[in-house]
This record gives sequence, structure tokens and C-alpha cells, in this order.
Amino acid sequence: MQTALDLTVMLPQSAYDYGERSSGEAHGVVLTRPHVVNLILDLAGYTADRDLASLSLLEPACGHGAFLVPAAERLIQSARRHDRDLRDIESAIRSYDVARAHVDRSRLAVAGALARLGLPRGDAERLSEAWIAHGDFLLTSQGRRFDAVVGNPPYIRIEQLSPELQDEYRHRYRSLYDRADLYVAFIERGLDLLAPGGVLSFICADRWTLNRYGAPLRRMLSRWFRVQCYIDLHSASPFESDVVAYPSIFAVSHGKTGSVPVATLRTASPEECEAASSALRGAPAPCPGVTLSEYPSWFEGDDPWVLSSPEHLEALRSLEARFAPIEAVGGTRVGIGVATGNDRIYIVGGDVDIERDRLVPLVMRDDIEEGRIRDAGRFVINTFGDDGKVVNLEEYPRLSGYLRAHEAEIRKRYIAQKSAASWFRTIDRVYPALVSTRKLLIPDIAGSNEVVYEEGRFHPHHNLYVITSEGWDLEALGGLLSSRVALFFVWSYAVKMRGGYLRFQAQYLRRIRLPPPDSVAEDLRSELRSSFRERDFERLDELALRAYGIDALPGFSFVDTRK
Repeated sequence: MQTALDLTVMLPQSAYDYGERSSGEAHGVVLTRPHVVNLILDLAGYTADRDLASLSLLEPACGHGAFLVPAAERLIQSARRHDRDLRDIESAIRSYDVARAHVDRSRLAVAGALARLGLPRGDAERLSEAWIAHGDFLLTSQGRRFDAVVGNPPYIRIEQLSPELQDEYRHRYRSLYDRADLYVAFIERGLDLLAPGGVLSFICADRWTLNRYGAPLRRMLSRWFRVQCYIDLHSASPFESDVVAYPSIFAVSHGKTGSVPVATLRTASPEECEAASSALRGAPAPCPGVTLSEYPSWFEGDDPWVLSSPEHLEALRSLEARFAPIEAVGGTRVGIGVATGNDRIYIVGGDVDIERDRLVPLVMRDDIEEGRIRDAGRFVINTFGDDGKVVNLEEYPRLSGYLRAHEAEIRKRYIAQKSAASWFRTIDRVYPALVSTRKLLIPDIAGSNEVVYEEGRFHPHHNLYVITSEGWDLEALGGLLSSRVALFFVWSYAVKMRGGYLRFQAQYLRRIRLPPPDSVAEDLRSELRSSFRERDFERLDELALRAYGIDALPGFSFVDTRK
């Protein structure tokens, strides 16, 4: 077996075909473009000018080898520069994947790249097998720490996993809070395995930086780690396939965060990635698509990472200091409609053969258009009694017959497996009293704040959020919530999605600040009501500025989709 590396073999320009595109649906695989991978390796300090044989690299989910191939190429380049042999690099890289097919594909790719660099085929295969293991990274014990942790962790919602695996993951990882995506646990585990002086550099969806489920991870980073840099990719295309959520790149090491450079890439082209790499490592290279800002201080504790202009942040903090959160004003409450677990079964027409007192009129997102609600004749089956307990099916023979006709499918739901005795219940409780309550409805996903007044005829579906208030005139409140000022709060904190859409989830709606109802003059409330009814958004924006006592919203611009 040859152990010395042939210094005469040069690295080819394109050592590996990164393979076919992936939809990301099977195992959370979303392939990262090669130049983006190179940027991430640069930020982790895994560069060929260093003696990489003395360092260790971890890639926790190898997928098709997008990170491993260029990492292996850099390792070989470095080994030749520093006169290293095969024995020195046998344990330099470690990677995992739960899918055997991915492991095999990555091993083949890495071995092929090493062979093209001049290593004997046997040595190339031996190294690739030593570096890449079949296993669940999140459940695998490690006997060492790593100097570079890099990758694009899986995009998988935790509720898509088996209940047993969910429980095991949640037991091990305190960052798996609420409905967290699995990549959050990969970040936590990667940080746990980071050696002193090491760097974790990942690309993943940026939802954890803003939303509720990311709070424990943000708190962990604030307490124990230093954010070295952050790259915003909202308008860029860093993957080989389209994804709905916006991604970002971040690099983290042990220590306390001070000032943080934040780069924004317009397209994440090879030229932009190279320029960003140079700029973030202290050697600025002007590039039209790269914007670099310096945040003199970072966010404390579990505060959301609101990355915007200084003017925007100053205006936001000023409003938050002057006004109370929406649920602390006028007895206002934010809620969400009912989730059933299987809408095809639990949402029915009026002609269904079920006892009438088990049917509750329902409004869904599709029933709302241009501020008006269309009665589509839908009902949701109410499986609960007034006491909050599931009903006795023996008392409702027609309901029982309907549910038992669909029993096999109903029992497949997680909620049914969790509570076998109440297998037929909907995920959420239906509240018939909510039907007659006057309320405001806000769709979950929209290009802007689409607020609709509902006079008291329907129960909302789970893709609609509900606002009720004891102290506010609902139409005047609807006018405020339809304005740019309300959108300013939501836009600052909400997850941004492809196509310019926002998530108007309860956690973001609760970030809205409101003036007390009695601080808004009656004539102003009257104008808010009438402008809300007329859907005069330009006028509502003017009235809202008056209600908040401000002249403008500095640093805030968005494409107005209200109509």
C-alpha cells in the first residue's frame, strides 16, 4: 500500500459532478451548490493553506457528498503542501448519514475524487470508508471533538418522525422545543462537539433565528458561543433545488459574541461567494451583489435576531418602548383555528348524515377574498362536549357510524396513536361559542396583512388566526392591524418565504404593539372603521401613523400586496 502522497498531481478544476437535483422530500436532502460549499468551508477555516491533517472535520449528514468531496480535495492539497502521508489523514474527516444509499453514494464520490487526485484506488476507497459512516449522527457517541463542523443539516419537521424517535431526540436535545425542525438538534449537537478554537459553519433555514422554537438555541448561543459572522441569503439561490424557506449561513465558535459582520448576497453566485469569503475573512473584495454591515452588538438571550438597517431597528425599539403588546391592551387575544388531523374526513358538507349538533360552521382560507367571506357550506365535526371531553359515541349513532367507516385512516394520525381511547378526536378542540363571537381573521401565509372582519357566523380553520377584543371596537382594530404600522412589527420578526410571503403566526402577531383604545380619539376610531370597511389601505396607513404618534417608519419598505 502506498502511503506517500504524490506531490506532482494537480487538483482538477472540477473534481466531481455534484449529482442530480434533489427535491428534499425523501430524507430532508437539499443539495448545496459547490461555490456555496466552498464559502462555508472557508468560514470554518478549513482551507488548504493550513495543515489540515492536524485538524478534524465533521459533516453530520453527508447526503450526496456535496461537502465531503471539496473537503477531501482540500485535505489532499494541504497534505501535499505539508509533507503528510496517508496515516496522518486517516481520521481527519468524519461524516454520517441515516440512509445507506447516501453513505454509498458519498463514499463512491469521495473515492472517485481521491483517485482523480492520484491516490491508488484501494487507498481512496479505504479512506472514504473510514471517513463516512452509516448511522444516526444525533444518536451516535463521539470519542473526540472537531475543529471544523460544516454542512447543510436535514430539513425535516420533527412531527414527521415516529413518536418513539421524537421522544428520544427531545430527551437528548433541549433545543428541540415546540415544533422545531430537526436541523436545530444538528446545530446543538455540532456545537457540543466543537473543539476549543474550532468553528461550526452551517447553511440552513433561518426560521430558528426569529421564531419561538429557536429560542432555546438562541439562548444557548448567547450564553456560550461567539457568532463570528452571518450571511443573509433571502434573495439568493444557494441550493440545487428550490426551497420554500429562506436560508442563511452562519459561523460560530466558543466565546462571547461582540461585533458581528453580516453579509447579504443578491444571488450567491460564485463571484459573490468568493467576494463574501474574502470580506468576512478581512480582505474585502468589492462585488456589486455583496453588501456587508457591521453589527456592533448582537442579540441577548433568546431575543429574535432581527437583522435590518439601524434606522429600522431604532424605530422598532422605540415603538416597543412606548406601546404594550397586543394581548396586554384592551382584553385583546390572539388564537388559531381548529386543526383536525385529517381535513378530508372531519370537514364535511351540510348533507352529511351526522347529528346536527355535531356540525359547526367553518370558514377556511380559500373562503376569503378581497376582505369578504364566502359561505362555502363547510362544517367541521365537533368530537368534544361542552365539558371539554370527547363525546360518547354511543350517544351519537350517526356520528359513530361515519367515524367508524373511516376508522382505519383516522387511527393513523399521531393524536389517535397517542390516545387510543379517544382515537376519533380532532387534534384541537372545537369551540362552538366561538362561532357567534365577533372576530378578526388573518390568514397564516400571505404577502401582506390581510385582515377580515367576521361578524359571528363561523368557526375558523387552522390556517386562519383569530383576534378577539373586549376593549377595542373590532373594525377600528381591524383598521390598525391592516396598516403598514402593524405590518412593520410582523415583518420585523416573521419568517420570510419565497415569493415575498410572510407567516402571520400567533407568535408574530403577538409582537404587534397597540395604543390603548381610550388613547385613540373617537373621530380617529371612526375613520379607522370606515377606511377598514372600504379597504382604503393608503388612508389606513395615514390614520395608523396618527394613532401611534409617529410620522414615518424609517428603514421599512415592502411590496404592497394589499387589495
